[in-house]
Amino acid sequence: MTERQSKTTQERHERILNELVKMPGNDLCADCGTKNPRWASYSLGVFLCIRCAGIHRKMGTHISKIKSITMDQWTVEQIDVRDTKGNYALINCAI
Repeated sequence: MTERQSKTTQERHERILNELVKMPGNDLCADCGTKNPRWASYSLGVFLCIRCAGIHRKMGTHISKIKSITMDQWTVEQIDVRDTKGNYALINCAI
């Protein structure tokens, strides 16, 4: 369980995530290509649409750990993983 974060910290993390999702490659769901994904797998480091996030959740947390960009609290470590991977990096690895 994560510690309760201050409102300022939560807002800062949300701003960072909103900037990351605007980056080329991150602005599309990593699985289906839907525009403007609002969910992310912080274990895989990719942004996802709500439909694909639901599929990832059903696979289990041992495969993919899902959070909403706006409705959930993120830790610095989870954002750092997102920042170092990203949809574009994942797509390039698959090619």
